[in-house]
Amino acid sequence: MSKTLLTIGHSTHAFDYFLGLLRRHAVEVVGDVRSVPYSRHNPQFNREPLEHGLRATGIKYVFLGKELGARSNNPACYVNGKVQYNCLAHEPLFLNGLQRLRKGIDGFRVALMCAERDPLACHRTILVCRELKSPDLEIEHILSDGALEGNTAAETRLMSMMNLRPDMFHTEQECIKEAYD
Repeated sequence: MSKTLLTIGHSTHAFDYFLGLLRRHAVEVVGDVRSVPYSRHNPQFNREPLEHGLRATGIKYVFLGKELGARSNNPACYVNGKVQYNCLAHEPLFLNGLQRLRKGIDGFRVALMCAERDPLACHRTILVCRELKSPDLEIEHILSDGALEGNTAAETRLMSMMNLRPDMFHTEQECIKEAYD
């Protein structure tokens, strides 16, 4: 039996609009994967008001930024001050976060939330979903207009953005890997 994971970016949405997107897709739990769950420009998505607003509507809030955020306390995960996702993906804390998320998906309809509007501009897709991909998990990204983009379609869009196409020398999986990298 296939399970589903959703992702969403809070972007600059008003809280009520964001809530409408979650309700439209029957989200029961928001897993916040921001390393720092605060926004100077969109304070409605600061951790405490967001958690309170979601709880008031029956949606659970879980902070996963320590485990699944795009920052690490391990200096070995950085090169010239820039985090290296391939290193971060092997950190014990990150791997524990993936396990925690898999458990949550077993019992709830979960949406991973970060700030970026486009899932391809965000570590929730480029790092977390890349590591979670499996044949028994359907990953769908909630777009700003409420439409869903499947992870396979997102990967195709990513290859196109990177001008990569499968050919007689490169398989689709090799192109997807290169696009992620």
